[in-house]
Amino acid sequence: MDKLKLNVQSEIGKLNGVILHNPGAEVENMTPRDAQRALYSDILNLSIAQHEYEQLEGVLKKATTVYKVHDLLVMVLDDLKERESLLRKICANEGALDYYDDLFQMNSDNLASALIEGLPARIDTLTAYLNDDYYILFPLYNFYFTRDASVTIGNNALICKMANKVRMRESLIMEAIFRGSGAFECNVLNAHTFNSPSGDIHMEGGDILIVRDDILLIGNGCRTSTHGIDALIQNLCKTSGEGRKHVIVQQLPSTPESFIHLDMVFTMLDVDKCMVFEPLIMHDNQYQTVHIQIDNGKVSNISRVSDIPTALRKLGIDLKPLKCGGIEDEWYQEREQWHSGANSFAIEPGKVLAYARNIHTINELNKNGFDVVPAWDIVNGKRDYASLGKCVITIEGSELPRGGGGARCMTMPVSRNGVIY
Repeated sequence: MDKLKLNVQSEIGKLNGVILHNPGAEVENMTPRDAQRALYSDILNLSIAQHEYEQLEGVLKKATTVYKVHDLLVMVLDDLKERESLLRKICANEGALDYYDDLFQMNSDNLASALIEGLPARIDTLTAYLNDDYYILFPLYNFYFTRDASVTIGNNALICKMANKVRMRESLIMEAIFRGSGAFECNVLNAHTFNSPSGDIHMEGGDILIVRDDILLIGNGCRTSTHGIDALIQNLCKTSGEGRKHVIVQQLPSTPESFIHLDMVFTMLDVDKCMVFEPLIMHDNQYQTVHIQIDNGKVSNISRVSDIPTALRKLGIDLKPLKCGGIEDEWYQEREQWHSGANSFAIEPGKVLAYARNIHTINELNKNGFDVVPAWDIVNGKRDYASLGKCVITIEGSELPRGGGGARCMTMPVSRNGVIY
């Protein structure tokens, strides 16, 4: 297989490659007792979640090249040097060094499954017998949200330092995939190696949006710290070269949990449209929007701006904000934001994926020129993806949103065409 060169310079350029992970046994290996630790507020019905996910995957397979986490991980584990390196990191990080030899002896497919779905602890001591934890390696309950553990920025694969230890293994696996699977050509930036006097470096992909090759949007909230943003800027400056760059930072509330990432309140739809949660993005409130200007690799100015669309307009990108939940009632806006109504994903300019359940959001898109196309119509061949114009492709969403994310959360682009605004 030829290596794909990573290249993402926008949120909306035509997609050439995307990494997905189908929700599997790891989701069903969660009990109500584990839900809070797994960062869930409820447990999911796996069969329904998989049925809904088939729509996302089916549409993307019609539109682009799809890479699967499990398959890429098997490619890593087939290389004994890569297998040893990854296993030692995981076992050391999770207190499972006693299990290293057993894991190393597994075949690659079974080992990949164990690293994702979880590994039960041996019950061979009284301590183990009385331990409340069933797993020595906990299932990666959140891994179908492939957006968070890594981000493609230009030709770089940024390995994120997650805010919660329960997701650390996702980052380790994604680093191994980009360094050792042989599928990708890229420069790897590992946030775990970034320096900060406080050590409080956290960042997740749901908070990082690439608007243009010189403009990043970053959310600052419970998953991405200010120290993390500063460290990211510092390390990107080392590779960005000369010229002017811009980082626009949006502060986010710490509660409720639906505000965990910037892409839960702001996403790009087209060269001239974006989706916003109006009360946070467009209204005056205590959450600041900050413009950081970088000249020739050094921060030259930091200033407050009124909101993201206004800041982008001054940089030559004029976007009409479409409102999550529609324009009629803030009650609808809050309800649909909770169920990832603002978390749309652009396959290419003006062709976006979103949950069908958010009917007021879908109606708002339709009123602004987006044809509404059920995902199953594309998957089953009733509609030809290539012949579609501007559209919102709707995915059924009764279970998947309960995990805390939408179409953007479930997709990790690795290559897009350029786009002209």
